[in-house]
Amino acid sequence: MKQKMTNSKTVFNLIKAQLLLDEAEEIMAVSLAIMEKYYRLKLTDILAEKKIEEQNLSAVIARINRHEPLHYIFGEADFYGRKFNVNSSVLIPRPETELLINEVLKTNPISPRILDIGTGSGCIAITLNLEIKNSKVFAVDVSQRSIDTASTNAKTLGADVYFILTDFLKNEISLEPVDLMVSNPPYVKEIEKDTMKPNVLNYEPHQALFVPTDNPLIFYKAIAQKSKTLLKPNGKIVVEINEQFGREVKNLFEAIGFQQTQIIKDLDGKDRIVTAYQ
Repeated sequence: MKQKMTNSKTVFNLIKAQLLLDEAEEIMAVSLAIMEKYYRLKLTDILAEKKIEEQNLSAVIARINRHEPLHYIFGEADFYGRKFNVNSSVLIPRPETELLINEVLKTNPISPRILDIGTGSGCIAITLNLEIKNSKVFAVDVSQRSIDTASTNAKTLGADVYFILTDFLKNEISLEPVDLMVSNPPYVKEIEKDTMKPNVLNYEPHQALFVPTDNPLIFYKAIAQKSKTLLKPNGKIVVEINEQFGREVKNLFEAIGFQQTQIIKDLDGKDRIVTAYQ
């Protein structure tokens, strides 16, 4: 069936009219993203009313109106200047996690061995491997689907990362000590579910998001304890945190002897990263 010729502005307005989102700014942003993804057109092209063949995007619109994240619909997300494949088995990479990358790069590591705990899409492990010359990066995750997704991303982006399927909380990792341990672990308390938006709560993997309300630092405790055998002397830990627990995570690392512990705030002024040296 021959597609109907129309102009970009007409299609753009039609998309906006079909989106059942709460805020006008979000409708505008999502509509622009759809135009760029499916028509390769930016705002200037839309305003110029370029002639295009109209596509049937009703299925895409329906998924958006059910609050499914756009990144899952598109199958990709940007992180540190690269595109990563994403699906419902992995968290969508967040801009604030790029701060973790920056904190590692600031130390100018030379040919480091790095362990990424809870790798998900592999965005941290892969980015560090590509940004740091001669780095040797290991990444663990409890989910086979996550490991598969991360492996695909590594192959697509040309990274050399060794992925390990294991439950970090329950199992010991047989690995020579590393220079850096990094992690963006689950850190949202179960009790916080009621405050979360449906696009996160209904679609992103709960295993990668939530921790018990009565034990919110469970992963940081495991990282701290296992660093005794996994981290070299003078090695560094860099972890992303729940903004509510910056001081608690810092104190946790100090209690087992870590030095030069530091809380790093994100662009919104919220506690976001904790760093510590063995």
